[in-house]
Amino acid sequence: MQERQLGPFKVSAIGLGCMNICHAYGAPIPPADAERLLLNALDLGVTHFDTAALYGFGASETAVGKALSRHRSQFTLASKCGMQGVDVAGDGKLVRVIDGRPETLRATCEAALKRLKTDVIDLYYLHRWDKQVPVEDSVGALSDLVRAGKIQTIGLSEVSASTLRKAHAVHPIAAVQTEYSLWTRNPEIAVLDACRELGVSFVAFSPVARGFLCGPLDLAALDAKDIRRTMPRFSPEHYAVNLKLLAPYEAMARDVGCTPAQLAIAWLLHKGEDILPIPGTARQDHLRDNIDAADVKLDAATMLKLEDLINQQSVSGNRYNDQANREVDTEAY
Repeated sequence: MQERQLGPFKVSAIGLGCMNICHAYGAPIPPADAERLLLNALDLGVTHFDTAALYGFGASETAVGKALSRHRSQFTLASKCGMQGVDVAGDGKLVRVIDGRPETLRATCEAALKRLKTDVIDLYYLHRWDKQVPVEDSVGALSDLVRAGKIQTIGLSEVSASTLRKAHAVHPIAAVQTEYSLWTRNPEIAVLDACRELGVSFVAFSPVARGFLCGPLDLAALDAKDIRRTMPRFSPEHYAVNLKLLAPYEAMARDVGCTPAQLAIAWLLHKGEDILPIPGTARQDHLRDNIDAADVKLDAATMLKLEDLINQQSVSGNRYNDQANREVDTEAY
């Protein structure tokens, strides 16, 4: 596996996003299957594992800790705080809450360390900027965790270039994580340039466009709780338009000699040495397929053809619904 720089860490060029095993795309996979997937990723050369307190309301961190804690020295561990499950009504039912108050971030970190079975988290992201709390205050709390030895470096997720600069003035930011793929090009507006100016690594989540760039989806078959049911691009009217992009895209993958998923990940790898895709999956065959994207070579002409085919003008629908758009701080077209 090729390596890239993630803040001060050398990691595999392709990491593993650990949301899919228990969150957002249907029922969680059995714990034994999650453990096998995580261990196989490590065996295949993945050294960058990305999880969060939100995913499965702690279930993802628990799975990562159970499977990988005894191999802790072999990989870089990233997790996130500032968005987690909270028993708001006191009835035992957890709901997703964005909370960037310093005391909440400290408590979330302590709980994460226990679930992850580790003494330190290598890269700890503010999962969402809580707009009720100055980002400087949230990052200040994370910098206290650095000084306490609980975390090594700080990251931000789904923030604008302006917010990144404010945060970076308080404490050096090691990485920014944002959705980035052929069909979500928002980072190209400003934050990617800001990362390069400040020496901040860029971690691209959802590099295969929530599965869209893997091939046609049966929308009716999606789980009732699948997050894509809330995303405009997967609504019937928008998906019908977007589906027209897939046939020429798949033809390009055949011409290159790779799978559609590999083409999407390879495009990101070719966009810059500072970009680190973290595709997520719950399947062993998809894991291997994603990792093999590191070997796909794309020439300049192919890159341009891909970008001309799938871009912010040709894709129909917003990436998030109105509520989710209000919760993020990223620039938008």
